[in-house]
Amino acid sequence: MIFNLPIFLTLLRIGAIPLVIAFFFMGYPFAASITFSLAGITDWADGYYARKLDLESRFGAFLDPVADKLMVTVALILIVGREANLWITLAACFIIGREIVISALREWMAETGQSSKVAVASLGKIKTVAQILSLSFLLYNQPLFGLPLREMGLVLLAIATALTIISMFQYLASAFGGQNNNEH
Repeated sequence: MIFNLPIFLTLLRIGAIPLVIAFFFMGYPFAASITFSLAGITDWADGYYARKLDLESRFGAFLDPVADKLMVTVALILIVGREANLWITLAACFIIGREIVISALREWMAETGQSSKVAVASLGKIKTVAQILSLSFLLYNQPLFGLPLREMGLVLLAIATALTIISMFQYLASAFGGQNNNEH
């Protein structure tokens, strides 16, 4: 394993997950939200520094999306557990389900030597930003300086869910577009 700044930032993101959970259950929603938000910023920072410092690696390319998926899934589970709300639960199911489908698709495409067909797209990056913001707001779940963060979080979650579904279909179309259907 190569250890460098981008990988350190990714590991920091994974390490923040138990803190988010602890703050959430200890009744410190602001601390949970800020920890989650800062971890979300490391998602941008690790990629930026990997490219800027020419530190991109296969391990980093593997670990980065794993960290993202763990972080988002844990936040969704915490929020669904607190809310017991049909719409939030459906959004969580779509988001987590999409991640499973796309991860399996990437693995399959890599095995068939076609991984370039399912490279990260810009819509996926926008989706990630919407998810991080929505989940940060929903973890806090109360107004801040007069801003209705809960309501903003719900709107952003709806946007993130829509982008999740659209990007999933884009990935699937990219992976299967133009292929002959003789493979089973």
